Amino acid sequence: MADQCPVTGERHDGDAPIFTPPYPVPHKSKASLFKRFLTGWSSWIHTLFEKSYTMRMGEIRLPRLDFYIANDLEVVDRVMDDREKAFPKHPFLNDLLDPLIGNSVFSANGEDWEQQRAMVNPAFAHTNLKRVYPAMQGAVDDLMAQITALDRSKPIGVDPLMTHVAADIIYRTIFSVKLDGASADAIYRAFHRYQENIQPGAMLRLYGLPTFGYRRRAKKAAADIHAVFGPIVKARHDAFHSGTGEAQKDILQSLMEARHPVTGAPFTYEQIMEQVSTIFLAGHETAASTMTWALYLLSECPHLQEALAAEIERVAGDAPLGFEHLRGLDGVRNLFKETLRLYPPVSFFVREITAPTTMRDKLLQNGAMLVVSPWLIQRNRDNWKCPHAFAPDRFDDPAEAEAAKRAYMPFGKGPRICIGAGFAQQEGILTLASVIHAFRLRYPDAPKPEPISRLTLRPKHVVKLFFDDRG
Repeated sequence: MADQCPVTGERHDGDAPIFTPPYPVPHKSKASLFKRFLTGWSSWIHTLFEKSYTMRMGEIRLPRLDFYIANDLEVVDRVMDDREKAFPKHPFLNDLLDPLIGNSVFSANGEDWEQQRAMVNPAFAHTNLKRVYPAMQGAVDDLMAQITALDRSKPIGVDPLMTHVAADIIYRTIFSVKLDGASADAIYRAFHRYQENIQPGAMLRLYGLPTFGYRRRAKKAAADIHAVFGPIVKARHDAFHSGTGEAQKDILQSLMEARHPVTGAPFTYEQIMEQVSTIFLAGHETAASTMTWALYLLSECPHLQEALAAEIERVAGDAPLGFEHLRGLDGVRNLFKETLRLYPPVSFFVREITAPTTMRDKLLQNGAMLVVSPWLIQRNRDNWKCPHAFAPDRFDDPAEAEAAKRAYMPFGKGPRICIGAGFAQQEGILTLASVIHAFRLRYPDAPKPEPISRLTLRPKHVVKLFFDDRG
């Protein structure tokens, strides 16, 4: 049958109607400074207006900062590749993340970043996809047992479950131990508090206003997260340097063994905590967000669930999902990729202008903020067909191959692209396939989830779904 794209008016032929999942309806025109302040208080994407999704380059003047949004793909390539080394991460980003990760490989710039990256690179050998698969499988098996044991006669909150499994996977990879339920819940709640407080604190700073305790409360939430794994890091750090510790084959061991490429000095305990915090945050929060949105999208598309269940059955049969099966799950992979396109966990990459630069006839001065937004680029109709629609098979469409190459950047782009992209995709495919194989998902009679964008993109309220036995 034929259906019409509700955004662009394009026609669509297929067995199922076009599904456009929720996103904030953009304002008709650019909001005033005051209105932008109010809407940005809890979510960046709610400040956008219609032209934001089609413009090549936007400009906004704030009381203490000029910032620009670059959607032109040539400009984006220039900034993200940064061959000129002129577009480091903006101090504003460090301001948002410092209580959580300090001066780590994610936030550092220039020579400091290069030296830190050289030190942490060996640790990522432990994220080798085949090597880490048993840890992933163990965490996913525990998730499935947890869901099975819940009262499934009523909707179940998905966000905490996905946070637990993603955090457990990276926990096992960093520390070689499981993450218990109480600790996972503490991390989920503390990170939620962190985002609730750091976002308004950031808006207040942008407007040159006092932060009224928001930053202090964010620091307390960050300390609560660190308290979960800090004792493990401290005990193993002390044992390692006293020569009494037993070596483990994990990320923490590699960080303790790392040496500075120039001075030969090891990481201090505080520096290891910063690196561990970064890997842990990047390794679980973004994956948890994506898997939560993917399960919601599936709940709205029963036909897709059945197609993917058939794919899993065809590839794995009655056997448990093994590492060798994941390569054949193209449909599940496309689901994960399309979820990342529609709901990129990190919606905005923030860079600093360090020398007067002309871009698209605009002169950008020192200190200006330049934003590259996967949220906007991945929803721009100049890049994608029917960009707000959920269409996982677009990644098999030759007509969208160029967009998939140039206008798809949920993990970043250039030399600072996320080193854990393959890790995230593997855990996402394994987790989603395991859920699809066991359950049919249904969305209850309730308002649709609303995405809000702070440090990461999450539903405003917990997504709840029915998990019915597939039988």
